[in-house]
Amino acid sequence: MSPTFTIGEMAIPRSIADDHDGVFAEMMAVRNAAEVAGYGIPEVAVRPEEMLPHYLDENEPKRVLLARVDGRIVGRAVLETRRDDDHEAGWLDVQVLPDFQRRGIGRALADAIETLARDEGLARLITYAVSPDAAGERLIAPTGFGSVPAGNREVRFLLARGWTLEQVERGSRFALPGDPATLAALRETAERQAGDYRVLTWVGATPPEWLGDLAELQTRMSTDAPTAGLEEGLDVWSTERLANKEALLLDAPQQLLTAAALHEPTGRLGGFTRQSVPDDLDAAVEQWETIVLREHRGHRLGMLLKVANLQLLDETAPGHPSVLTWNAEENRPMLGVNEAVGFVPIGYEGAWKKVLERPA
Repeated sequence: MSPTFTIGEMAIPRSIADDHDGVFAEMMAVRNAAEVAGYGIPEVAVRPEEMLPHYLDENEPKRVLLARVDGRIVGRAVLETRRDDDHEAGWLDVQVLPDFQRRGIGRALADAIETLARDEGLARLITYAVSPDAAGERLIAPTGFGSVPAGNREVRFLLARGWTLEQVERGSRFALPGDPATLAALRETAERQAGDYRVLTWVGATPPEWLGDLAELQTRMSTDAPTAGLEEGLDVWSTERLANKEALLLDAPQQLLTAAALHEPTGRLGGFTRQSVPDDLDAAVEQWETIVLREHRGHRLGMLLKVANLQLLDETAPGHPSVLTWNAEENRPMLGVNEAVGFVPIGYEGAWKKVLERPA
């Protein structure tokens, strides 16, 4: 007989030092075990102290449910929303330790977290689920780019609960150190096509004179990046929100590296890319946002920014094993840049949506 389990909500600690009983760290161990099992490489694991700032962001509030067996945390469900009143979407994550799957824990967590979402008045939910490759039939994304194995447990689980596959994302890895000559040649070629643009780079918080432009670039991530039919909604960033988020992130044991494209005739930023660099040299670097605004495309800025930030990483924080990044399969321009630089696929995840029934 499978052991019984309980489900309860977790209080999010204000700091790692406040995580006296280790609940946040144990919850993160569930997340990491699920991600490593899905991708098959240990580099996708993230330390609790690096993840906690994302749970403390008041603009992206989270609620966390934990499943326990004999006091041990064996599963988690996370619901993330937006603080603005007009946002109708929520982001959901449900994960169970591999050894405790097939016991109804994932189903119970999903039921409970979806109930919370309905209680908060959300109209739709979005989740990203890793789908390890497998033989057999494929479920093709409506975009026409990418697919997931139709027989996978996570695929059957989501379909049975009324979710629809909207998009496939590719996880990619760049092995460090990169070849300096190759990166220099790629940058030189991109700079020749960049025309009126030049690269700015910085380490740490965004300089005050660029906060406004970077907040606009962050906002445009929700409108200019391909999101298929997910209906994630407009996500507005103010300079205050950006500065507060950076302060949270930099309070953790990590550094931020940013490269931005300055359009010299207007003095405005037309694109940027950013990396999160843990202080643990055994941990992977994460490539976060990369965007070139629609009106600034066609100048090889994506390549220029990506290479410039990799060079900045080599100059300021050498010694990490890799850089990891995720992109929509239909985002061929950015995937083309990644492939040319030397990123290789490590796996795929489906981006799923569920429309919630409104209470009568």
